[in-house]
Amino acid sequence: MSVNGFRTSDSLSDNPYTGGGRVILLFLLFFLALFSFYKAGIAGFAIAFGAVPVMALVAAMAFKNQMFTFWTLFVANYLVFFFTRMRWWIPGVPTSLPNEALEMLLIALAIIDAGIMRFEKFANNMFLALLIWGLYCTLEVLNDTCDLGLDFAVWYSGARLMAFQLIYAFIVCSIYIDSPRRLITFLRIWGVMSLFAAFWCWKQQTIGFNGPEKQFLIVAARTHIVNGITRYFSIFSDAANFGINMAATAALFFVMAISTKLRRDKIFFLIVALACTKSFFASGTRTAIFCLLAGFFVYVVLSKSVKTGVALIIGGVLFVAFMMFTTIGNGNSQIRRMRSAFNPQDASANVRKINQATMAKYLQEAPWGIGIGVDYTNVPPNNKFRKLSTIPPDSEYVYIWVHTGPIGITVFVFTTVLMWLSACWVVFFRLKNKTVHGIGAGLCSAFLAMQLGGYGNQVLMQFPNVFLFYGGLSLVFVLPRIEADYVALEEERYAQQEERKRLKAEKKAAERV
Repeated sequence: MSVNGFRTSDSLSDNPYTGGGRVILLFLLFFLALFSFYKAGIAGFAIAFGAVPVMALVAAMAFKNQMFTFWTLFVANYLVFFFTRMRWWIPGVPTSLPNEALEMLLIALAIIDAGIMRFEKFANNMFLALLIWGLYCTLEVLNDTCDLGLDFAVWYSGARLMAFQLIYAFIVCSIYIDSPRRLITFLRIWGVMSLFAAFWCWKQQTIGFNGPEKQFLIVAARTHIVNGITRYFSIFSDAANFGINMAATAALFFVMAISTKLRRDKIFFLIVALACTKSFFASGTRTAIFCLLAGFFVYVVLSKSVKTGVALIIGGVLFVAFMMFTTIGNGNSQIRRMRSAFNPQDASANVRKINQATMAKYLQEAPWGIGIGVDYTNVPPNNKFRKLSTIPPDSEYVYIWVHTGPIGITVFVFTTVLMWLSACWVVFFRLKNKTVHGIGAGLCSAFLAMQLGGYGNQVLMQFPNVFLFYGGLSLVFVLPRIEADYVALEEERYAQQEERKRLKAEKKAAERV
């Protein structure tokens, strides 16, 4: 059943064409077991095979409630590193397996239920761009620059993280976030999870690190304890991932706080934005400052409001001037480290330039890169590209450049720009309602902020960033279809807000009498 073109049921039980669905899901489970064998060997295969009954139960539950499965995917993406660090994980099972299993399950359910698998949900430039990038990465399976022979398992291990998970995130978000209420829930869960990450950072700062976190700090001391300053990482894989995610999320929630006229939403969005801003300072990730500023710049352009644009530009200029030309706050170690981001003579930046110059010389002989999935563990010492496989890329864009070559990074940049500019076009020309426009502009701002973070650090393809920012950008293309319904829902919620205000005012007046 549907209302205004949107399904009101989250279940497949009323679909008469699901007879073969369970068979498809059994094949899916078998494929995942084979994948675990490729990834983790006999032990992983045995664990996965033993988990098949559990996975079958999950699949059966997914038939009953698709959206519960989707929200489980959301939370699993966000907490995967937290669970592994806390050792709440089955040894031998790849950390990406739940993410891929749930995404494939949701896609399979959508294929079975043809009512929600409509072509118009994918007919946009973002899907085209992702398909182009996915096709290029598929062709990379033939890349044998390092003379290692063709290894499908090694290639797939890298390609699914570099390309396929982007496509999966686009598909599941485009399919399942198809109504205003689901969109609001998506943004609220994002905010709640970000607040949890900010809280855990506060816990690390004020209460201290637990045992597993202390062990991580010992291993990662070179990058997480710099000049006596601890870089906090919260529930994320590392401080860079944490800081850049927080900065991009702050950009999104600041923009939405500016745009909404609903008081409760404005307060919630502002709290999330401020908590994320404080957290990225604690991470000591200097690139995060520029990510937030870039996000604001995107909103200045998309807002089409001179008043808003001037206010944000003045605020940005004052912030940069505060960081560059004053010493206020230098007593705080995090502010002092962030201020070094504006130092053009920074030593770590110079090391990166030297490394990249070395990479460029090797890549002159490797226009297709050294190959997806190829690294120092499988390039022998006597191979001429061994050096290239051992230099730390320190950036997602550099990593893509090394593994797919100058041709690959050109394709990646082109497709990224295509999908982002297409989303900006939708926001600028097609969205009329201020709140919906603000959501779209915020998602575009956050996406660019994350891309800038990926240019400076190797975080772009890390959990939970792909699902949040690529999945989030896909929702911009959904907004025109649901804008009218969103406006109706917003008016309803606004009327309730005004009624609460009226009743509160009457109560105060009665108390005075």
